Amino acid sequence: GALEAGFDLLIHASSAVLRERINGSLPLGEHNVDGLLVFTDRLTDDEISRLARRGFPLVLLHRTPPAGLDIPCVTFENKAGTRRLIEHLIVAHGCRRIGFLAGPAGNEDSHWRELGYREALVAHDIPFDPSLRAVGAFDEEQAEAEVAAWLRGGVELDAVFGGDDEGATGAIQALRRAGRRVPEDVAVAGFDDVPFARLMTPPLTTVRAPIEMAGQQAASQLIALIQGGEAESSTLLPTELVIRRSCGCA
Repeated sequence: GALEAGFDLLIHASSAVLRERINGSLPLGEHNVDGLLVFTDRLTDDEISRLARRGFPLVLLHRTPPAGLDIPCVTFENKAGTRRLIEHLIVAHGCRRIGFLAGPAGNEDSHWRELGYREALVAHDIPFDPSLRAVGAFDEEQAEAEVAAWLRGGVELDAVFGGDDEGATGAIQALRRAGRRVPEDVAVAGFDDVPFARLMTPPLTTVRAPIEMAGQQAASQLIALIQGGEAESSTLLPTELVIRRSCGCA
């Protein structure tokens, strides 16, 4: 979208350590670019507020603006998608002990996915069990370590929701190392439907998020702002439940 509209696209990626060292600011800003598309927590609230007060074109992707600021944002329907997934595990497969692997601290996608998880439990009279919640951080290795700790500690599991597809991959690795079969012993599900999800063994049940569409929508909103027009204050893109064998379906 940006290239088609005649704009050059600059991408800046940094580690959490580097962002902390540079105080949440970026080498890209109002002095050298026409606008910024900000992904999750790549800028602090203070830096976003400073740019917004200057009238600099901003669009947020996978996060909402700081309180009191009307900055366009593009997000997924995380809560409803997760609730559909957890209810499928409960209704279709009789799962009641469902482990939840949260994303990184402060991540909004994880926040809404956890609300969807909890709402599904409430709707089916299943008490929330804190021992079934761990932080997988949307990271395969950390998710594997957390699920392995559950298994070593004797935590009973019917299913694991990995938080995202990487987390689900780590969960499957931990279960296999412990001699548990997926899905015969423990069902596993993810979120995003990244390309490798359908190629996994077993193929991964997940929630399809329109990742490419989100980027296109965010770029379109930003271009509109740069060109002096208006953008939608909030764009919530729908998600879709994708059933494969890792949950126990044929």
